[in-house]
Amino acid sequence: MKIAENTLGLPYHVDERGFYGRFGGAYVPEMLYPNVEELQNRYLEILREPSFQQEFEQLLRDYVGRPSPLYFAKRLSEKYGAQIYLKREDLNHTGAHKVNNTIGQILLAKRLGKTRIIAETGAGQHGVATATVCALMNMECVIYMGAIDIQRQAPNVARMKMLGATVVAATSGSQTLKDACNEAIRDWINNPVNTHYILGTAAGPHPYPDMVTRFQSVISEEIRKQLEEKTGNPNPNYVVACIGGGSNAAGTYYHFLNEPDVKIIAVEAAGKGVHSGHSAATTQLGKLGIIHAAKTLLMQTDDGQITEPYSISAGLDYPGIGPLHAHLYETGRGTFLAATDDEALAAAYELTRLEGIIPALESSHALAKLGEIPFKPTDVVVVCLSGRGDKDMETFIRNLPNK
Repeated sequence: MKIAENTLGLPYHVDERGFYGRFGGAYVPEMLYPNVEELQNRYLEILREPSFQQEFEQLLRDYVGRPSPLYFAKRLSEKYGAQIYLKREDLNHTGAHKVNNTIGQILLAKRLGKTRIIAETGAGQHGVATATVCALMNMECVIYMGAIDIQRQAPNVARMKMLGATVVAATSGSQTLKDACNEAIRDWINNPVNTHYILGTAAGPHPYPDMVTRFQSVISEEIRKQLEEKTGNPNPNYVVACIGGGSNAAGTYYHFLNEPDVKIIAVEAAGKGVHSGHSAATTQLGKLGIIHAAKTLLMQTDDGQITEPYSISAGLDYPGIGPLHAHLYETGRGTFLAATDDEALAAAYELTRLEGIIPALESSHALAKLGEIPFKPTDVVVVCLSGRGDKDMETFIRNLPNK
């Protein structure tokens, strides 16, 4: 795979300053600048090393279990009148797409001489994936997680601790993903020499949005190969993914960004309703601002205070959006929809009953909008099933509809 191909000058890709259009950049405190500058100067050089590519590909194959299947969902296709395929990232080791990125970043951290790893997590899948690779590479691991998320994602917290990670509760603000990011950045400022921050989504300061997207681009690379084998055409008519910060979506879209015939659909978390005051639908509620050292669309008050987000899904409970996705929204390259908690729950139960697959609540948001897209029977649709639903079983059981 070509994770370090030259994309400068291509529409929808990052430029040499770390921007996607007017979104991106690296607005970091002075104490953190040397770390970020080191990453900016060295990440592409390291990613291009043959030894790095060989080790990355070997671990994706033999440890993660890639390629993940592209599954034709027959009954789901019949219901929605299209040819719907599910990209089964839920079948990866650790249960989600997150491990693609943590494998890449731990190998990068080793080559930078780092000995300690920190990370943030919302739904816990990135935390589990980070703890997993730290165990694999025998590195110290500290995971920051919102106190509320620790309660609602207890199975993943147990996995992280079993893997040897220290889990630290973020008790400020909404006590969710945003606050976990804040705590991780504070840690990095205090430990700049020996610590690498494995950021889990396609957000934050440059080069993280581009770096995370490159590691996740294995998803769209595989989709193209698998679709060509199954249909004779590497390009689908639609690619659909849920989006908070946006790493699974970035990886799903990557090889289709400059294919105008491929329609990009992103589904955000509407929570209890886009305008209910309990939502995380950033493109519909946000405006230009800076969060976690990047300029992007951000839910905020008129005087610039961050609005607390809400979603039933911990992985989408974030007030911002990655700069690539903000650019896709502003340019019209992507169509952005929003699914409520109730719609996501209904979609999860539907996939479970139709296909025997229990999806994560995050992925369920992508599935929830299939009925609103004007498909033709011949349309080929790929939905990224970014994670499995084991971690959300308590929520599913609590909301289980009557048969």
